[in-house]
Amino acid sequence: MIDQRSLAFGRVIAAKLCENPGLISLAMNNIARWQSTASPGVVATLEEWREILRGPQDCVIEVLTRGDERAVRLRQSNPFAGALTNQERNDILRAFESDDSSAT
Repeated sequence: MIDQRSLAFGRVIAAKLCENPGLISLAMNNIARWQSTASPGVVATLEEWREILRGPQDCVIEVLTRGDERAVRLRQSNPFAGALTNQERNDILRAFESDDSSAT
């Protein structure tokens, strides 16, 4: 369920990235800020993200929207914090709350 929710966030972020490539700067700034307090394992993931963000936008979008193990792992440390509006974020969270309540 968490992986599906992070994929939903990734898809919305990917759509916004297509409209606003400047979101790459937001992600890079988040990585720079987080690296000073991140654990060694997370630092390695942030470095992996940094390399992806330096590449073609299509590669960034693939990581945000694919379902393979690497993409799932990377989305656990998604550097696009702040890219979604509160409304976009809440809409996704509510959609998954509905799924959670129907599963019980």
